[in-house]
Amino acid sequence: MTASAAPVVCIGGFNVDRKLRLLAQALPGSSNPCEAHETPGGVVRNVAENLARLGLPVALIAAVGDDAGGRMLLEQAARVGIGTEAVLRQRRQVSDSYTAVLSADGELHLGLAAMPLVERLDAWTLAPSKAMRRGAALVVADGNLSQDVWPLLLDEARAGGPPLVVVAVSEAKMARLPHDLAGLHLLILNAGELSTVAAEPGEALARLHGRGVGCVLVSQGGEGLLLSQPGREPRRWAAPPVKVVDVTGAGDALSAGVCAGLLRDPQDFDAAARLGLDLAALTLQTEDSVHPQLTPDFLSNR
Repeated sequence: MTASAAPVVCIGGFNVDRKLRLLAQALPGSSNPCEAHETPGGVVRNVAENLARLGLPVALIAAVGDDAGGRMLLEQAARVGIGTEAVLRQRRQVSDSYTAVLSADGELHLGLAAMPLVERLDAWTLAPSKAMRRGAALVVADGNLSQDVWPLLLDEARAGGPPLVVVAVSEAKMARLPHDLAGLHLLILNAGELSTVAAEPGEALARLHGRGVGCVLVSQGGEGLLLSQPGREPRRWAAPPVKVVDVTGAGDALSAGVCAGLLRDPQDFDAAARLGLDLAALTLQTEDSVHPQLTPDFLSNR
């Protein structure tokens, strides 16, 4: 895994993010005043935009409807430099969406995911993009993908394809990952998602390595990152303190920063972790899912 002109191929969620921020404490069963904000979203789409804004070549494999939301997603992707040749256009369908209800302090109060189109990505619909994946510098997939997709991606990685990175999206969707994860280079997830594997973190990490995962990177929010690799002591990095405006997209920025760092030097997890934490900190300070002022300077100055 080295930095090159080969693209990072991102597979998974491509949806409209709608953020409703409460102006006061929520009152169940009542109308609550809020502020509304809409941006392009989707875990792997956010990862792709971060990478594109850092100046790295990126291609997206996803699905959108032929509605206004889908047109907005494709137009914005083209503007920031994400390749969308492999995005499936679904006729007479509404594009996927994720609605985040945020508390007044910016923390997630409730998340609502309406994402039927990403469920349509399967071995058959991914067949035309096989050559794209084979020629990638890195394949990044998110946990929105259906159970049918994982054997294909893992088989390609085991057969000598590009390193495969998986970014978890929720505790509920962790069950979609197969038991046999041999071929998975890196799994990025948070403490809640890790707890679905086993209640005790050390046991959960051991189980994931036993299932074939090479590296596990756990985001612990304000406490920073933990990296687990088989046969090595866990490593930890502290998160830089920031004033949180909005948490949405920060985890995706973290994943993008880690991937960008590993593309530069696959052996330097220290630099990759610090880049990911810095990019997440930047994203926490904006209402957008990806910081709109992110440029290649963020990467080249490190």
